[in-house]
Amino acid sequence: MICCKMIREFIPWSNFTVLFSIGQWINWIDGLNMDIFYLFVLLLSCRIQVVAGRMKLSPETLTVLRGEEARFTCSASNTRWTVMVWLLNGTAVLTIAKDGGVLPSVNPNVTAETSSVSHGDSWVFVLKFTERHDQGPVTCDLQGIDRKTASLFVQEKGSVKVVGEDKLAFKGQSVPFECQAAGWYPPPTLQWQVNDKKVNQDEYNTSSEESGKSLFTVTSNLSVTAVKSSHVACLAFVSALLTPLKSSVDIAEVLQEEVDCTLPLALTASLSALLLLLLLCICTVLWHRRRRQAKPSPQEAIRSDQSVSGRRSVAEQTGGKVNLGYSSEGPTDAVNNELIVETRRQEDFVSFHKVPDVVSSSSLSLHNMAPPQVCLSEENSKNVRRITTV
Repeated sequence: MICCKMIREFIPWSNFTVLFSIGQWINWIDGLNMDIFYLFVLLLSCRIQVVAGRMKLSPETLTVLRGEEARFTCSASNTRWTVMVWLLNGTAVLTIAKDGGVLPSVNPNVTAETSSVSHGDSWVFVLKFTERHDQGPVTCDLQGIDRKTASLFVQEKGSVKVVGEDKLAFKGQSVPFECQAAGWYPPPTLQWQVNDKKVNQDEYNTSSEESGKSLFTVTSNLSVTAVKSSHVACLAFVSALLTPLKSSVDIAEVLQEEVDCTLPLALTASLSALLLLLLLCICTVLWHRRRRQAKPSPQEAIRSDQSVSGRRSVAEQTGGKVNLGYSSEGPTDAVNNELIVETRRQEDFVSFHKVPDVVSSSSLSLHNMAPPQVCLSEENSKNVRRITTV
């Protein structure tokens, strides 16, 4: 319709009604020569637009995972085509003849089949097993008529795993999680979920690094505050993956919040210090008591002094000497001390009879020596008994 309107504008039909002479006719023909040239060019461009509008290649962009099948459909409404050539990354890989169908190909990974959906002459180019090197332009060329080009993208699926196992945590504790997605192309998108609810992207960080064979490893870290038992999942996906890969762990049990040990420790330390001080005081008192018991009392010191002085006075008066061979047959000093302590409550002072020393005579012989005399001094049942042998 656009071409017809333009043709009408180029042909001055009104001139046909005003031809009165041959000279005017000749002048009109001379001016018409240039109009005819422009009209020819316009008709040719219109024809090209019509033919091109009758060829279609779909889809214009296709993304698949490595190993999956890729399919492109080329439709031509113009039935005058004879040969259709398919090119992958600029290299012809398949040829289709309108009369003979699919011609043998050196690439066993490609084939073609007729389409029952599209109208007219339609062929479906099939790439059976896609590889990373197949990524690039895919072209359908109608020889001598037109060609269309689409784009093929090949992605690769790796693995995803949440590091670690199920965890135990205290209520309110921050529990860290790490997710690793390895062997992907291009770098995958990682998404965290807690109890099947999407986690805001601002709450976790993600880093990516390229490994061998142009594959990528993506790592993400998330911290979850333990409130109750939770299900934590990490999802990894690329655009060609219909269902994301998923790995998950659980916060199996949330224990009661840890008890603050600061106050009990302070109380324990204070009590320990008090007990230690009390023990030190008790030890000091016992030590002083033992020391006081070890020292002689004033009364015992007086008795000892009087006994010694008495003996010395008797020896001085009689001119005798102290019998160094005297041996007491009575109780020992320890027993005497105990007896003296017992009787001290009833008597303020206990006096002992002083027995004068025996003066030996030269006229006495050993054979005529009288048997030893024993003097007993007993005041009452509670007095100390002393025995002196002469």
